[in-house]
Amino acid sequence: MATMSAGPAKIDRQISLPMSQAMRIALRNITIRLGRALITGAGTMLGIAFLMSVFANTLAQQAANIEIPAQQATKNLWLVIMSLLVAVVGITNSMLMSVTERYKEIGTMKCLGALDNFIVKLFLLESGFLGFFGSLIGAIIGAVFVLLPKFGLWGSLDWGRFLLYLLGCVVIGSFLSIIAALGPAIRASRMPPADAMRTEV
Repeated sequence: MATMSAGPAKIDRQISLPMSQAMRIALRNITIRLGRALITGAGTMLGIAFLMSVFANTLAQQAANIEIPAQQATKNLWLVIMSLLVAVVGITNSMLMSVTERYKEIGTMKCLGALDNFIVKLFLLESGFLGFFGSLIGAIIGAVFVLLPKFGLWGSLDWGRFLLYLLGCVVIGSFLSIIAALGPAIRASRMPPADAMRTEV
């Protein structure tokens, strides 16, 4: 007499796509939705450009032996925090809209066996790519606009600190982009496949 297991049925195989495939899909999604990607990246770019301009201005003032008043430093810090918060809100809004307009695509992927963590990974990769390139361009723009008119101070600038500021801006922008996309990514991963396939956007 055959015995039946009382436990839940187990899936023999689960298809999990490698990270390289997820990166290819994320890059393809960015190129397909280039307009939205540019808007999302622009929010990060502007916030990081302002942050880097503050850093570059500080370096220029130190090179010229100009003391920065404490009140000005506090004001700069407040403006940087606000600009980064605005960038985070813009990225979150853009990623939520991306989830909304891609209901059927997400539902199709889940019906074909995409796991929840793969959907999260996909959205975080997209946002990470946009954050990285937006931050890199923004940091370069912010530095150029501040330091180009001050060509005479270039010889006395602390270029080591400049590179650290540049790297820090790229890391901050990329990190904030990924954090901003976390909520929309989790929302997309929890979407029931059947409901997503029935949704008309």
